[in-house]
Amino acid sequence: MNRREFVRTAGGAAGAAATLGTAGTAAAQEEGGGGNGSSGGGGGGNTAPDYGNWFSNVGNFAGPGSTVDETGSSEVTVTVGAQGNGGAFAFAPPAVHVDNGATVKWEWTGNGGGHNVLSEGEGPLDSGSTVSSAGVHYEYTFEEDGIYKYFCSPHRGNGMKGAIVVGSEYPTTNLNSGVQEVNPHEAGVPIQPHYVGFGAGLAVIIPLIFTFFQLKYGESPHTSGGNN
Repeated sequence: MNRREFVRTAGGAAGAAATLGTAGTAAAQEEGGGGNGSSGGGGGGNTAPDYGNWFSNVGNFAGPGSTVDETGSSEVTVTVGAQGNGGAFAFAPPAVHVDNGATVKWEWTGNGGGHNVLSEGEGPLDSGSTVSSAGVHYEYTFEEDGIYKYFCSPHRGNGMKGAIVVGSEYPTTNLNSGVQEVNPHEAGVPIQPHYVGFGAGLAVIIPLIFTFFQLKYGESPHTSGGNN
């Protein structure tokens, strides 16, 4: 190999090494920068009301993210005796989000026998004895933020349960909590920042090798190839 060929080869390798080093540095900065990654947690629309296991046996509940947003409405209606849980044994929608100061009205369909509305624990909701006729038989105006869980006493075992989310101060859960992050090292994926030192080293060593060959062997006008 003459010097001209060596220059072309060494130059290409040095350029590739420099590019590799630059890419590795950029990757390192991106990985170490934080703030823009998907590991930020429950920001934006990634959170929802935390109902615990309250809805575990409620067939017409599709998860915390399915909570119906009725914020901005002064009055909201929940159907009592809607179809669900094996019959007319559901509140619909089962979970509703309202503003503080909003009034929720429970409207009976007249189906599924007698129903009532009772708070879980020491909550404020209590419609009294069961009612089987159609119509609005109970309403309540919420004046404190929080999550208000309730049920129908005769059909609680069927899954006839609901919840009203009020205001902005209430327990939340991360909708992405089930997604497991994998460490790239453990997954066997090469980490780009590792290439930074490698690329920088090549960029320094290749010119030294070229200089060594030049000093040791030199080049004559008739080196390798002669006159064509």
